[in-house]
Amino acid sequence: MTESRLPRDDIAAAMAARRELGPEYDDAFVDAVVARLHEAMDVRPAAPAPAPPRPSSGDRGVTSLQVFSIVAAIPLTGIAAGTSGLPGLIVAWVGLVLLNVAFALRRP
Repeated sequence: MTESRLPRDDIAAAMAARRELGPEYDDAFVDAVVARLHEAMDVRPAAPAPAPPRPSSGDRGVTSLQVFSIVAAIPLTGIAAGTSGLPGLIVAWVGLVLLNVAFALRRP
C-alpha cells in the first residue's frame, strides 16, 4: 500500500464522529471527507497520458501502395478493356493484385 491512500482507520473514525454529531453536521462531514480525498489524490503523481501510436514507415508504405493501386486501376482498366477486351482487363487486374500480394508478403 502507498501512503497516498486514506487509511481505513481514519475513515472509520470520521464515520463514528458523524454518527455522534448527528445529521446536522452531514455537510461538514462530506466536506471533510472530500478534502481528505483531494489531498490523497494530490499526493499521487499524475501519470502522463499515453501518446497515440505513431504509424511506422511500413504503415505509410502500405497506404502509399493502396492509393497507387486505386489510382492506377482506373486508367489501366479503361486502357486494357478498350484495347484488348476482357483478356486485357484480367491481365491488368491480376498484375495489380500480384503487386499488392508481393508487397504484403515481404512485410515482416
